[in-house]
Amino acid sequence: MSLNAVRPWRTIHRRESRRIQVGPVAVGGGAPISVQTMTNTVTTDVPGTIDQIVRCADAGADIVRVSVPDEDSARALREIVRESPVPIVADIHFHYRRAIEAAEAGAACLRINPGNIGSEDRVREVIRAARDHGCSIRIGVNAGSLERHLLEKYREPCPEAMIESGLHHIRILEDNDFHEFKISVKASDVFLAAAAYQGLAEATDAPIHLGITEAGGLMSGTIKSAIGLGNLLWMGIGDTIRISLSADPVEEVRVGFEILKSLGLRHRGVNIISCPSCARQGFDVIRTVEILEKRLEHVKTPMSLSIIGCVVNGPGEALMTDVGFTGGGAGHGMVYLAGKQDHRLDNDRMIDHIVELVEKRAAEIEAAQSAEAAAGKAAE
Repeated sequence: MSLNAVRPWRTIHRRESRRIQVGPVAVGGGAPISVQTMTNTVTTDVPGTIDQIVRCADAGADIVRVSVPDEDSARALREIVRESPVPIVADIHFHYRRAIEAAEAGAACLRINPGNIGSEDRVREVIRAARDHGCSIRIGVNAGSLERHLLEKYREPCPEAMIESGLHHIRILEDNDFHEFKISVKASDVFLAAAAYQGLAEATDAPIHLGITEAGGLMSGTIKSAIGLGNLLWMGIGDTIRISLSADPVEEVRVGFEILKSLGLRHRGVNIISCPSCARQGFDVIRTVEILEKRLEHVKTPMSLSIIGCVVNGPGEALMTDVGFTGGGAGHGMVYLAGKQDHRLDNDRMIDHIVELVEKRAAEIEAAQSAEAAAGKAAE
């Protein structure tokens, strides 16, 4: 029996949306919520851009966006797309010709900003290129670059203006019989973004790309994104996400997965449950967790690990994790496997031993999944 069947209060009922493709990655229609990021290299630095994309993909990115500001970048995109392990979204601002060139270069999706791209005729040319080359499109509405007539009408960026902008451009795509699109209505203000996304979710069945734009640095931007996107995801809104941080794009991917993992919407890698530590701790919890996070980065199999400093909450947390360690004092603690006490362990052997146990458990999970998949194929 699943955990959600036992505890229905943990269930998130996702909004029903149409499904589109960003290359091989499905977005919407019940597909897993994909995690995106964006390169911050100069696009014409092809080796540097590809290296960053590979690092992001290794961290779990499903999709990576690359800026295409000029002709040289559009030419570089062709090689970047060819070498990328994940689908590439071409980020287009101001010049619609770059979108056409990016489609020709093999981009899986074109991100266009309605406030910057220009006339409807130009948008139609972009649609034609996307259709001809099998691209999807993201309509990217941003509170900081709304169309002039909407700012005159509403006097300032507001949810109504952002929704009106998005729906207008949806109509242009649909009037041209183009339906392979998703949409975002981003703002740096959490309240503005959340209200705009809620209104948009009620007005269209298009897949929704979530983001709090220009959220800030690693800590402040993570907190702002977790609050804004966490509440929307909890409501079932969102089909793909990007965390916008002034930080290494790999950190955006990690934060994105942590937000999804905390809501039970995606599972990847080791979920470490650890206490903040106090005078009762039987070992240095903070340092231990820091080391384990680094040592276990290579494990991609979804699993849980509890690291608790004492016996107040340790045994209870360990009951719900694949591997657990609870401090007991006198230089040793208790190891739990599958929620049960298994053996005592000296603190000075703890880190290496826990890494071995996690790797072993990950291998067991992978073997079981492979056997189940093989059995399923045989049954067919």
